Amino acid sequence: MQVKSLTAYKFHSSQIVYLEYENARLYGEVIEFVESRQVCWVRPLILAVPAIGSDLLPLISLENLTLYDLRQGADLLLPACLFQEAIDSEVIPLLVELNNPETQLVSKADTHQQLRHFINQVWEAYKSEFQAS
Repeated sequence: MQVKSLTAYKFHSSQIVYLEYENARLYGEVIEFVESRQVCWVRPLILAVPAIGSDLLPLISLENLTLYDLRQGADLLLPACLFQEAIDSEVIPLLVELNNPETQLVSKADTHQQLRHFINQVWEAYKSEFQAS
């Protein structure tokens, strides 16, 4: 993922954003955007991880995706430059899938472990962005 200039970001509360790293996407809702520090307080919603050998995009089929339900997890405070605006038509099918009674969800312990792993990878890859904020 290419990180843009820090001055280019202005998110607003309730906006859905995503952070993409190594073919996985963390979708979240912006709780607050701190413009002076260029950080987003984000409530995670979904971590979408494609099956090995599959691509995340385009999100035409949810068949090869593992969805981690993060709606009951802890909030995150991350550099705004790591996020991009999410498109409604991309997020709504993911949320519908999480609420589908036939969907087999990943256990909460595995979900939190996957989120920690994802955030650790992002932190390792973008240490300078974390230090700047």
